[in-house]
Amino acid sequence: MLSRLEEDAVIGATEFGGTVLAQGAGAEMRYPFENSAVKDVIDSYPPAARDGVLRLRELILETAADLPGIGPVEETLKWGQPSYLTPVSKSGSTLRLGIPKTGGFALYAHCQTTIISTFAATFPGQDRIEGNRAILFDRTSQIDPERHVLLIRHGLTYHL
Repeated sequence: MLSRLEEDAVIGATEFGGTVLAQGAGAEMRYPFENSAVKDVIDSYPPAARDGVLRLRELILETAADLPGIGPVEETLKWGQPSYLTPVSKSGSTLRLGIPKTGGFALYAHCQTTIISTFAATFPGQDRIEGNRAILFDRTSQIDPERHVLLIRHGLTYHL
């Protein structure tokens, strides 16, 4: 049973597969994995990349929790990469996380959208961009939650 504080912490949290992803204060992982295949892929990443991907995953799920109009977010694998979709509302374009051939880790958007190009134009020179498809990171410390959440929000609401 959740305490009143824990209940307050999950109000408005993103639902996934009928369960609330947010677990409240003090939980080991705020957004536990519902899809073991996604967890297995992330667990297979080198430690530095895994930490960065987990931080981006957390930002995606936190952002989704703040956007109740997009409905549930599905976490699945696409092209062997952790992917985040809005299957009920279809409000978003798929966001993916992975390891580029150059190393590090990346946040990918569909290359035929303007998600990456709009972000790059809004914040010129602040990130390493791969065409219209990805923001590349070498270290978790390069993730700027205030800035990168705007890209994530754009991705989750792209079709609204």
